[in-house]
Amino acid sequence: MNYSTELLKGTLKTIVLKLLADNKKMYGYEITQRVKELTLNKIQITEGALYPTLHSLEADGFVTTETEFIGKRVRKYYSLSPTGKTKTKEKVSELANFMETMKFLLDIKTKTT
Repeated sequence: MNYSTELLKGTLKTIVLKLLADNKKMYGYEITQRVKELTLNKIQITEGALYPTLHSLEADGFVTTETEFIGKRVRKYYSLSPTGKTKTKEKVSELANFMETMKFLLDIKTKTT
């Protein structure tokens, strides 16, 4: 089961910020593949969703970019700015709190094994 774009839209910035926090620097395709890998293909981020998000995070000052030349190709790496590191903690905490609220609101019981 893949999650709807509606669900992802509100969490994409948080996902990207957290990945960058955990991996120092990443390029776009690497981000999409890492998300697929970590979620066992349940979340698949398209380039059409990822790059506007990265550009928005850069415009907000949360992400910085670095260009590297690999042979004849240019690869743009993204990493967190100091402000981005602080924002990541805030966004992850906010999302965790939201998920707990949704569990309560929807009366979802946590599975125990």
